[in-house]
Amino acid sequence: MIFLKMHLKKIILYFFYVSLFFSFGKISGQETFDKLRSKYENLSENDGSALQHINLFIQKAKKEVNKAQLVQGYRDGTFFSPDKSLKIKYADSAIISAKETSDNNLISTTYLLKGSLYYFYYKNYPAALTEYLRAYDYSKKGNDDYLKYKIVYQMGLVKSYLGYYDEALEYFKECIVYFERRTKEKNHPNQVYNDSKGYLNSMHQAIACYQKINNYKKADSIINIGFNFTDQSKDFPLEKAYFLKCKGISDYYHKNYKTAEQSLTKALSVLKKNDDVYWVSVSEFYIGKSLLSMDKRDSAIKQFKKVDSIFRKRQFIFPELQENYELLISYSRRKNEYQKELSYTNDLLKVNSILKKDFPYLSSKIHRGFDNQVLVEAKTQLEKRSKWSLVVILILTSIIGMLSFWVWRYYQNEKLIKQKYSDLEKKLLEQNKNSVSISYESISAQGKSIISEDIFSELYKKLQDFEENKGFNESGLTIEQLADNFATNKSYLSQYINDTKGVNFSKYLSTLRINYITQLMYDNPKYLRLKVQGLADECGIGSRQNFSDLFQEINGIRPTDFIKQRKKELEDGNILNVISSLES
Repeated sequence: MIFLKMHLKKIILYFFYVSLFFSFGKISGQETFDKLRSKYENLSENDGSALQHINLFIQKAKKEVNKAQLVQGYRDGTFFSPDKSLKIKYADSAIISAKETSDNNLISTTYLLKGSLYYFYYKNYPAALTEYLRAYDYSKKGNDDYLKYKIVYQMGLVKSYLGYYDEALEYFKECIVYFERRTKEKNHPNQVYNDSKGYLNSMHQAIACYQKINNYKKADSIINIGFNFTDQSKDFPLEKAYFLKCKGISDYYHKNYKTAEQSLTKALSVLKKNDDVYWVSVSEFYIGKSLLSMDKRDSAIKQFKKVDSIFRKRQFIFPELQENYELLISYSRRKNEYQKELSYTNDLLKVNSILKKDFPYLSSKIHRGFDNQVLVEAKTQLEKRSKWSLVVILILTSIIGMLSFWVWRYYQNEKLIKQKYSDLEKKLLEQNKNSVSISYESISAQGKSIISEDIFSELYKKLQDFEENKGFNESGLTIEQLADNFATNKSYLSQYINDTKGVNFSKYLSTLRINYITQLMYDNPKYLRLKVQGLADECGIGSRQNFSDLFQEINGIRPTDFIKQRKKELEDGNILNVISSLES
């Protein structure tokens, strides 16, 4: 099960491998099925030699029309097949066979299996989420709430992994409520243990999401709850280490660098023991950042090298660890260690490639101190430096190359900014000219199944009033609050926005706010004198960084660049007016 003391991948796949076998009573020929399975069940995962026995198992199940054992055979195929495409075929067959049993719990587990294959073997997270959603739909028709919330947890992991932290939080909150309630029930000790694991892991993932969106107050609150729970039992050392790790990260961002280092170091020993590669990497990195902030540069670099070592060994990286290589490159450059700088530059190019492939959403959001073009340039220069021994010539070549690049980049960037500003100006001048109204008949079938025509019309009027009265400028506004204001529910409002606006609520609200403040900045010069935080406050966005990111995402230009271009445009206009008056 996903909360036992096993590697997550092993947990999920092994759960599928054995769970069905214990889910059904004695059947005719059970001993023969047992005998067939005994020939391969102790083999290692992905051992193809098991397949010949599995195929005999499947043939027997088909001959006896034993659907339950047929599903078990196909699941065994997914576990032992070394070919990931064959794993998917086995999973598809398991789904088909499970559907013939009309057992919703069984069908749900087969979709969960297929989703896990996409998650772990293909790193195709959208496809994994699709299968998890199907698993969830069937679990709602079944009678196994524990299964349902395991699926909810997996959906949260995928959302978090892809960078949709707010959406992931909604899933983890559901899991926290469910598992917390279960921990207080008088169940078998094994079940209480698993429920407690579910509760603690859900809190841990929620904390990680809150930290990603810079809500450290909420993260710290849950960390304290986690400590209170784990302090009452010695059965959860890994989960306690997770909370220590989270506390260390929070301490770092609270600038408590010494306590951050202590908490992370304490957590690290347990994380290493459990081979939790991701959180080991993250912990090593934040220990390094804490040491760096305490001016212990050499010790910090040792930590960053440990992160690099994990990446080289596992080819495993997450977006927040990209900075690790930027720091190593800068350090090597200051030390004139050109070979190491070249090595870390090559590593960062690999990291960027992996991030672009595995994290397309986050890849467009994260800040890069070194983009790929700069890295390729730097790599070329470093390779030349290694080939030739004339240090002076190489230094001059590097300086000239970098200066030329940055001059070229500066003018290219200025040209791009002007074009983006021009495009945005056209958009502002054309705004509201072609307002499109979506009719009830044109919305999706799913929308019609959720929203009646009367509700649709009512939401149209209320949302129109909301936009006209600038209700979107309320800071901290959530879809739940707006639904309450409209005297409707979240599902109706969410579906209406998806069907009529083509985006989710968060994107819809952000677009309204950014369009509103952009128009103000264009029409009224006084807003050009505000700082970025002031502009953010004006349109209801609490975070300066979040405002800047949203402004660039929606308008294609940074707010500071927009202000610069608009001021220049107004100044040029004033000059022309003066010249015109003098000539007349």
